Amino acid sequence: MRATHEHPIDIAWQRDNIYRRIRRLVAFDMDSTLIRHEVIDELAREAGAYERVAAITESAMRGEIEFDESLTRRVALLKGLPEATLARVAERLNLTEGAERLLSALKSFGYKTAIISGGFAYFGRHLQRKLGIDYVRTNDLEVEGGLLTGRVTGEIINARRKAQLLEEIAGQENIALQQTIAVGDGANDLPMLAAAGLGIAFHAKPVVAQSARHKISTLGLDSILYLIGVRDRDLAEQEEGRR
Repeated sequence: MRATHEHPIDIAWQRDNIYRRIRRLVAFDMDSTLIRHEVIDELAREAGAYERVAAITESAMRGEIEFDESLTRRVALLKGLPEATLARVAERLNLTEGAERLLSALKSFGYKTAIISGGFAYFGRHLQRKLGIDYVRTNDLEVEGGLLTGRVTGEIINARRKAQLLEEIAGQENIALQQTIAVGDGANDLPMLAAAGLGIAFHAKPVVAQSARHKISTLGLDSILYLIGVRDRDLAEQEEGRR
């Protein structure tokens, strides 16, 4: 494992049991995992509150303040932002390297996929349409009169709730938790990563990388395919077969 600190490579060890070969559900955090951005920071740019919001975001991702408090404080700074801004921000979001290749492969293999995120529903649904994701569980920004109120509606999806939602979706699909994969980068992802059969810290904050059982720090999202036993030549043969 010292080699991973000395060279730009990722190494992962898995217990070779039956579940390693029959994963069926992959759940992704959204911000800084499935996409390269923290959406709330992008909204804050539009609201002229970027520096204040980004400082709270970073503190929360490092685990220094509770997620519920950080979300409430950040969303409050978006009060008065026109709802139409959401579409403009969604259009400029970039997927993480390897995301499209990974989701396409998972779909062709019959996997179920989910976004379980403390991010926002508008953007989760945008990605769902773009990538063909089965489930989206996110927070929802409250809107009145075409403007954000600075509040979220319903129960906040925090670290504890993310782990519960993974279990609920798995149960709905009659999938054992040991057959699930969870991928995330922040402190609020740790319970979900711990609950999954295969929890992966992806380009994660130090506290997450140190705590998760598996991590990817160098490659793109499609490297997750290696962890489920898919080789590059397997995908090449599949793509050739489609032609």
